[in-house]
Amino acid sequence: MRISTLLLSGCFCLVQLGSVSCTTKQNPNEENNNKRSTPAFLADEPSSTETTTNGAAAGIGNFVKASKAATPAVVHIKTSYGAASSYDDPYAQTYGSPSRGGVAMASGSGVLVTSNGYIATNNHVVENASTIEVVLPDNRQFAAELIGRDPNTDLALIKIKADDLPHIKLGNSDSVQVGEWVVAVGYPFSLNTTVTAGIVSAKARSIGIINRPSGNGYSGSRGNTGIESFIQTDAAINPGNSGGALVNTNGELIGINSAIASQTGSYAGYSFAIPVNLAKKILGDLKEYGSVKRGLLGVSFPSPTAEAQFLQQQGLEPGVVKGVYITGVLDNSAAAAAGLQEGDIVQSIDGLQLNSSSEFSERIARHRPGDVVKLTYLRNNKARSTSATLKGEETTVTAKSNANLDKIYSKLGASFAPVPDALKQRLNLKAGVQVAEVRQGGFFEHIGIPSGTIIAFINGKAIDTPQDIDRALLSAQNGMIQMMAIAPDGSRVVFNFSLGT
Repeated sequence: MRISTLLLSGCFCLVQLGSVSCTTKQNPNEENNNKRSTPAFLADEPSSTETTTNGAAAGIGNFVKASKAATPAVVHIKTSYGAASSYDDPYAQTYGSPSRGGVAMASGSGVLVTSNGYIATNNHVVENASTIEVVLPDNRQFAAELIGRDPNTDLALIKIKADDLPHIKLGNSDSVQVGEWVVAVGYPFSLNTTVTAGIVSAKARSIGIINRPSGNGYSGSRGNTGIESFIQTDAAINPGNSGGALVNTNGELIGINSAIASQTGSYAGYSFAIPVNLAKKILGDLKEYGSVKRGLLGVSFPSPTAEAQFLQQQGLEPGVVKGVYITGVLDNSAAAAAGLQEGDIVQSIDGLQLNSSSEFSERIARHRPGDVVKLTYLRNNKARSTSATLKGEETTVTAKSNANLDKIYSKLGASFAPVPDALKQRLNLKAGVQVAEVRQGGFFEHIGIPSGTIIAFINGKAIDTPQDIDRALLSAQNGMIQMMAIAPDGSRVVFNFSLGT
């Protein structure tokens, strides 16, 4: 079954919700690890909100106290955008869509995380905005400054000039349990503060929504890796809730609401939030550097949507294999230095059992270059352990030589050729590269991409020559590739695969 997944202030895109969900097992040392990784500007300031006790075990009676704790710290964000044109829209450039004009307005939500005006929200709430206005629950209005944003996680940090503001206490998303009661707070449909309640339905959920094309094309991000390990809930969330708070019954922030699964554009039973433990690191980097400093291990593995199928093709039972199957190791990477090899199954990171690649990606994404991670893995059914010192993106990208490009093409199992001019004219295309051959055993064969398919975009960049594909594959940050294509029958498809993390 295919349903629409919607970034809460964005447009539709079709995805297949086929990723593996899992419940995170608490590491005994996790509390100390979280304290070490929490940015100082978030960790050192006590919360101004009221909290209750018995968080995970609390019942419906504590919704009132949780709401009182959270609502003063959740703000309404209003954005405006200058005149848009087809030049800003790569989809329009490729397919010849007419240009647009005028000034657009949008809105979302945000969460005050400090008393001096730092606000966490979604990247897609503020991306490309010409002005950002924040309205507090007491109706005070402020112009906001964009501190930084990260399309890879759909997080952004903005700031208003104010002091002594109510702000929320950060919880621990690793300790959240499936079935636990949660409360969502935001401004759906530009209404005043709205509170809804539900339970946690799943954890470490990957739905392929970050950096996917919207209804009219790709978002403004280019060549970024979508890191998804969402908390899935059934709390009612609608457009406008983007960037709002997901809190436990203690009133502690456990997630930033980001997306819904819907066929209509309104809430239909499923919503997704970015876990706060990932957000702590991202927001800390944005505050300190203005961008994210992400440590990379340098391994590739099946994307979440293809994980079970890939394991079956290797003769492994997805329900039996506990861990992440490594399909490749980049030269000169942290993983190579640590001794990891293709075919290894990474079972834990820093003592935490891994159950899916989305969980693996999130755990690595919490670290900076230079951080050391401890890994246990299986090789030939024998348990081993190692430590890896993560490297930075620039080091990893530089290591992707032409030899590595050959490895990437080998994994793809495809070759490419220019699209004949007559076919471009017939399909009204301005760009694109055709799949000339699909080889047995490659990724394209595994997911059913036939020869004759036209690749229009890779990671949001229009593709017009085979050399464009080379450059896009080599420059892909963190190794996640997203391709937008036109099938031989004329249908438009989007698919993702991972080169590594």
